[in-house]
Amino acid sequence: MDLFDQALAKDEASKPLAERMRPRRLEDFVGQEHVLGPQSALRRAIEADQVPSLILWGPPGTGKTTLARIVAERTGAVFVPFSAVLGGVKEIREIVEAARERRKLHRQRTTLFVDEIHRFTRTQQDAFLPHVEAGTLTLIGATTENPSFEINAALLSRCRVVTLRPLTEEEVATLVDRALASPRGLAGRFHIAPDAREALARSAYGDARRALVALEAAAGAVELQGRSDISPADVEEAFQHKPLPYDKAGEEHYNVVSAFIKSLRGSDPDAAVYYLVRMLEGGEEPRFILRRMVIFASEDVGNADPQALQVAVAALQAVELVGLPEGVLPLSQAAIYLALAPKSNAALTAYAAARRLVAERGPLPVPLKLRNAPTKLLESMGYGGGYRYPHNFEGHYVYEQYLPDALRDERIVTLGESGLEKELGERLLRLKAGSSE
Repeated sequence: MDLFDQALAKDEASKPLAERMRPRRLEDFVGQEHVLGPQSALRRAIEADQVPSLILWGPPGTGKTTLARIVAERTGAVFVPFSAVLGGVKEIREIVEAARERRKLHRQRTTLFVDEIHRFTRTQQDAFLPHVEAGTLTLIGATTENPSFEINAALLSRCRVVTLRPLTEEEVATLVDRALASPRGLAGRFHIAPDAREALARSAYGDARRALVALEAAAGAVELQGRSDISPADVEEAFQHKPLPYDKAGEEHYNVVSAFIKSLRGSDPDAAVYYLVRMLEGGEEPRFILRRMVIFASEDVGNADPQALQVAVAALQAVELVGLPEGVLPLSQAAIYLALAPKSNAALTAYAAARRLVAERGPLPVPLKLRNAPTKLLESMGYGGGYRYPHNFEGHYVYEQYLPDALRDERIVTLGESGLEKELGERLLRLKAGSSE
């Protein structure tokens, strides 16, 4: 080994473990069998050297950059990494020109890898279109955000979207074992206890990079203590202060919020509290969660249990009064109550039905007997004439037509069979039956 080789080896050893252990062959890639299995369309395209432009969509640490590098290597293309955060249209033009020259002079293709492609503006994304269409370069974009919302439709239509999933705990454990044993990794210098290995795989949340960063931190800590065995306590310390993956502005935010609301609606308190904790531990603002719960109390519970709205509003007031961490208690209490409350969406459907009638029929005349008559002129025109005051009648009720004449037979409110709403519906039927006698 000459001085150059020694310097190269030293440089390689100084790289983070996650970078050193990045797979270099498709056969070494762990996970994503649904898109890289032997019979998958992408695997066949790679082996046939007919890879189209791709959008790799998935959470962090699932192999997007690694897969892009492997595809370029496997197809004999020059791999050009590009950051959507640091680069602009000027840099894109330079890359395209170099790709054009490379293709013209050397018949060599270029794979342009754009990390965080969702951060590109529409103009920057449009700059790729003619060059992707002309085959000047193969574009591989990586994103953690839903491409349907973040990528131009024109560009998206010219790419195949490949969805990568979080790794399973078994797959993460495989990567941990490989890093412990590999000469490029920790070279067998450390041993990890089975329960520590399990904790490491579990706490990675399907993120290979997160697992390897924690493994490297744990190995470094035990080495300083003159040990070689990594314990569960070492793993816990390595993960300490690592926030739960949860992007308050991204798709996962909406996924978890959606799951929370649907768990409440589905009367599953276990799932509701689970997703509540996911949001809180991920740094979500309690006020946002509470606003959703207040809306839910009317939209999905309503008059089946009017107290649900009181509970939600009281939880909002309680959290504002005591703050966190104690505020998690009224939050949890309210979530359990809302999940177990009888359900009705009558408030939502009634408003939608009334809004439809207003939109379709316009401002229909209010019946004269319901109109206000503040002057003698209006009174002489029949305003307020014939109105019957309900409190003057037995049971504080007397039949009256309150809807405009054109809507007199419309039924806007449909009451359900749950909770108090069943009783209210029965009362309404009795009132209507009495008025028809």
